[in-house]
Amino acid sequence: MIRYNKTNKMENNVIKYFQKMGGEFERCMPDVEKFIEGNNSAGTRVRKAMQKIKRLAQDVRVEVQNQKNSA
Repeated sequence: MIRYNKTNKMENNVIKYFQKMGGEFERCMPDVEKFIEGNNSAGTRVRKAMQKIKRLAQDVRVEVQNQKNSA
């Protein structure tokens, strides 16, 4: 449940980042399975997806810190 207050926009941004991260995980799963089966090219795609997830995680950290500091 999302609270509607002065920080609602920021709360939505945190949720959006989490949704993007979840989407990246889901899109990456077929390549994870291919890598486990021995497809090294799929491993490269997994690493690329993990880097994207890492950036999104950092965005979440920054957004949470901004919300905390503005409260």
